Amino acid sequence: MSVKAFELVPAVGRELLMADKALINIECIEFCGKHLYVGTSDCFIYQFLLEESASAKGKVTYSPQKLLHKYLGLKKPVSELRATSALERLIVLCDCTIMVVDMASLEPVTSSGTRIKGVLSFCVNENPVSGDPFCVEIGVILAKRRTVQIYMVYEDRVQMAKEVATPEQPCAVSLDGYFLCLALSTQYIILNYNTGASQDLFPYNSQEKKPIVKRVGREEFLLAAPGGLGMFATAEGISQRAPVKWSENVIGAAVCFPYVVALDDGFVTVHSMLDQQLKQTLSFRDGHILQDFEGKVVLASTKAVYVLVPLPLEKQIQDLLAGHHVEEALTLTEGARRNIPKEKFQVMYRRILQQAGFILFGNLQFLEAKEHFRKGQLDARELISLYPLLLPATTSFTRCHPPLHEFADLNQLAQGDQEKVQQCKRFLISYLREVRGTEGTNGWREDVDTALLKLYAEENHESLLDLLASDNACLLPESAPWLEKHCKWVVKFLWLQDFTRSDLYEYVVDFLSFCPSLPVVWKYADWALKKNQEVGVQIFTRRPKEDKQQKQMNPDDVIKYLHKYKQATVLYLEHLVLDKRIQKERFHTHLAVLYLERVLSLISTSHTPAKQVTHAREQFQRLLKESNLYQVHLLLDKVNDTDLLVERATLHGKLEEHDKALYILVHQLKSPSAAEEYCSWASMSQDHTYRQRLFHLLLSLYLSTNVPHSGHTVAAVDLLNRHAEVFDAVSVLRSLPEAWSLQLLRPFFSGALRGSMHARRTAQVALGLARSENLLLHHDRLKYLGGPVFVSEKKGCHLCHNTFSEPDCVCLPGGVPVHMHCAAQKARDSPIKRHCMNRSNHT
Repeated sequence: MSVKAFELVPAVGRELLMADKALINIECIEFCGKHLYVGTSDCFIYQFLLEESASAKGKVTYSPQKLLHKYLGLKKPVSELRATSALERLIVLCDCTIMVVDMASLEPVTSSGTRIKGVLSFCVNENPVSGDPFCVEIGVILAKRRTVQIYMVYEDRVQMAKEVATPEQPCAVSLDGYFLCLALSTQYIILNYNTGASQDLFPYNSQEKKPIVKRVGREEFLLAAPGGLGMFATAEGISQRAPVKWSENVIGAAVCFPYVVALDDGFVTVHSMLDQQLKQTLSFRDGHILQDFEGKVVLASTKAVYVLVPLPLEKQIQDLLAGHHVEEALTLTEGARRNIPKEKFQVMYRRILQQAGFILFGNLQFLEAKEHFRKGQLDARELISLYPLLLPATTSFTRCHPPLHEFADLNQLAQGDQEKVQQCKRFLISYLREVRGTEGTNGWREDVDTALLKLYAEENHESLLDLLASDNACLLPESAPWLEKHCKWVVKFLWLQDFTRSDLYEYVVDFLSFCPSLPVVWKYADWALKKNQEVGVQIFTRRPKEDKQQKQMNPDDVIKYLHKYKQATVLYLEHLVLDKRIQKERFHTHLAVLYLERVLSLISTSHTPAKQVTHAREQFQRLLKESNLYQVHLLLDKVNDTDLLVERATLHGKLEEHDKALYILVHQLKSPSAAEEYCSWASMSQDHTYRQRLFHLLLSLYLSTNVPHSGHTVAAVDLLNRHAEVFDAVSVLRSLPEAWSLQLLRPFFSGALRGSMHARRTAQVALGLARSENLLLHHDRLKYLGGPVFVSEKKGCHLCHNTFSEPDCVCLPGGVPVHMHCAAQKARDSPIKRHCMNRSNHT
């Protein structure tokens, strides 16, 4: 058992009740205020006054005083008693007859209409519907009749209000509002006697076991179910609580929140309604009555009456905590919320959470402990005080009294286990990092921040610079010696260099950017990057150029170091590719891949602002267009299955696959402007023929579609009219549909005609200039020759030595005449001519 919830206290002993009458037994009991009523097997009703008192140690005792007893004269046992304090009446069932008895004198009320005969059992409606404070509603089961009757009991009369038919003979009943919860011979049901609606619950054999039907709250009942279960059922026929597992032989049950008390032939068992666990067992022989009256649980054997006195919930909770039953203690505390004033409960609940947290802390259950400390608003110094020397010497802190835990310090808790010590230190670091700066640390931030600094320095923790770079309250006289003790010289220098500066982080970045010692840079750059990647990467991008005093960092080493900081890696690669213009394929490809990953990540994330996605894509597209060093096929494989159509087209363009690129832009993206922009970009720095070929390819896409598309027609017209100077007008005229009007293409024809006329006139001017230049050269040549050349039939050719038969000839340098065919043959055999011919053929 995990808790002592009740103490069994004698109330009325055998001697006071029946003296030496051995054959007389207690049949029923009723409690009203301080008065106890007992019905016996010899048809007597006894009235006792029970005075409750408590000893100095809190132990409760009862002092009974016998006031009255009355013989009802029916010579049958008194079966049931119910007190109605508003009417000052007792409702008594004896010999299958309900009668009304005066509570003060125990005399039966003899006026007409105050008796009901043929009654098997009855119950009082504790949630009456009549609204009359001087009227009590009861539900009555009649013997050998499948009905339940609803009666109104007044001070001097009893009046039937309703009769409800049942499927079987009822044997037990409980009433709440309009709802009757009935144990029939084979099952439990719920009836609404106002509407007639019926709800079957579950089967039960009343011949084998005594049924139990107990109202436990508004429209909720407790029932004895098969298999030794106590089942809860609402008026709707559902169960909102888990069942309790009690004895197969339960003969009585009562509810004293948060417990269900059950009686069998040898024991009283106590189960929690919160977690359904067995909490306590009391030995009790010959018990046959168990009832709860206004918060009191009364128990009776055949000869004596006892009271189950509940122990204070706070004592129960502390007992559970002392036994390290943390979850049970917290469950019980939560269950007690409704019975304790709000302010008192909040104070109690916070302390219990703190105690539970320290129990879990001692068991190294740090996550659970942290949660309880957080909910319980623990003063973090209670935890820090367990660690020797962490609290500043100037602290005003004293531990809570009574203490929240049983530990003197961490050494006692760990018992020399250094691994346990390290785990506890790591937990304290985690906890203090969460609570520092919260409202709960107001007034003692210096204690928390100083303790955290000491832990960071002692454990060589990477967040030491974070703490000092943030707005902190570390005490300098305590902190500086601790940094020295643990050899944190660089940290101490950075901190003390300018103790009052608010921009310590930027100062550290500046220091590392120009620090000549690369080991120091590598050691603290990680801290700077964790705090802010955009600023921290300046340690690498702002480093001065290599000189004799300062060794330059290898970019490959930097990129490898930055691999876990994606934003910093992108910024550093941009520095290499865009700023320093380093022409290395791996840098360009790496940057392009990171750009692509960022774009895909933003697109896949819901609620990403469109402006942010557009900016990322523009960066990626700019790199694809401007760089010629990245691996095109690698990126193309990555974007092929995405919706990044502009990027795919650009990559196809890099591979000179202009037809694929334009197809994507025209037929998939459906953006004529993007297609025209692509043609302009792809033909940049190319000759007119290359540019013309791209624009003709785009025009053919617009015109060659199998299905006429008005959008393509408009795009083709706009393309021709805007770029008339690029196109070959004759080729365009041959490809245009005959149905197109000339007026539609007027800007194109005007531009094409103007361009054609300009080209013709330019060619004429060029031809005239060439002729003029040729005449001048001819004139200069004649002047150079200096005179006529004489040819006759007697004069021979200097190449073939044959005479001239015709006047046509060619003059070699020096005025020597030769046959024209000889001069041509000599030119063909010339080495210079062969070289020119070979080069032409190669071209």
